[in-house]
Amino acid sequence: MHPFLPPSPKLSPGDAVAVVSPSAGLPALFPTPYELGLRRLREDFGLVPVEYPTTRRTGATPRERAADLHAAFADPRIKAVLASIGGDDQIRVLPHLDKDLLRANPKPFFGYSDNTNLLVLLWNLGIPAYHGGALMTQFGRPVTMHPQTVDTLRAALFDAGPRVLTAPERVDSVVGGWDDAATFTREPEHEPAGPWVWHHATRRVEGRSWGGNLEILSWLLMADREILPPEAYEGCVLLLETSEDMPSASEVRYVLRSMGERGLLRRFPALLMGRAKAWHFGRRLDAGERAAFRAEQREAVLWALAEYAPDTMAVLDVDFGHTDPQLVLPYGGVLTVDGPAREITAHY
Repeated sequence: MHPFLPPSPKLSPGDAVAVVSPSAGLPALFPTPYELGLRRLREDFGLVPVEYPTTRRTGATPRERAADLHAAFADPRIKAVLASIGGDDQIRVLPHLDKDLLRANPKPFFGYSDNTNLLVLLWNLGIPAYHGGALMTQFGRPVTMHPQTVDTLRAALFDAGPRVLTAPERVDSVVGGWDDAATFTREPEHEPAGPWVWHHATRRVEGRSWGGNLEILSWLLMADREILPPEAYEGCVLLLETSEDMPSASEVRYVLRSMGERGLLRRFPALLMGRAKAWHFGRRLDAGERAAFRAEQREAVLWALAEYAPDTMAVLDVDFGHTDPQLVLPYGGVLTVDGPAREITAHY
């Protein structure tokens, strides 16, 4: 089994946390959700955010962004590191990271989407992290943070032990633009969530989680970067989710097919697939179109499992990744997927 360091101590009110932008300096372009996230981090969570030279700067080089990560991890005052947002350029930061420095200074990292790059690298170093909890999207949600997001964030930051995850009754479907002040005066539009979909739910699987955003994993595979031999993931729980780029069912099938051909999929006895993001400003799908989009993605996932991992248990439409609410999940930590009980337990 891949070796992991002991989990970092849980945080306490008053602790300092780093806020970094290793993908893109979007706080400079959209200050409203960023400042809102900072305020909630201080007032609602009692933590002290610490910013770095590239946190609010656009156009920072990969080396400069890596330097901020080094500073955040090396500073003993910093008890956790939070990504401000994702993006599409973090893969260029990876070659500049000092793995010995990160390994010598383990601490929990929170991020998702393009931050899958750093989550994968930290996993390889044996450093547990958390999938989710970006400052601008979760902490900076219009009007209020979602209570289910808050619940898992608090568990990840402050609490230890197992927590059974629950499916929401409603999910956000349409969110206004961050450049529109009215967005932050009203709750996002929402719709009925629909239940999680269980596939081959005949056994109980407990293992460390690995995976992340499907598109980013495909880039890492193409670049031959930070993906270990398939046997390194034997017995792990696979996390997969798709982004606001809304890849088609065919694209999802192609990536999963490549993972299957590589011998990856069959190594995971359980898969959690995130509820597909099915609306964005470039593709404003109505309710029926959103339901069809998600159904087609489910079919693509089930096809890949039938072809390459017929014994793998799966839970589809789980609310993590590009979802609201967003369940913040241990990454490199332990998840229990209990098919007969229809329960997912996260061990924080």
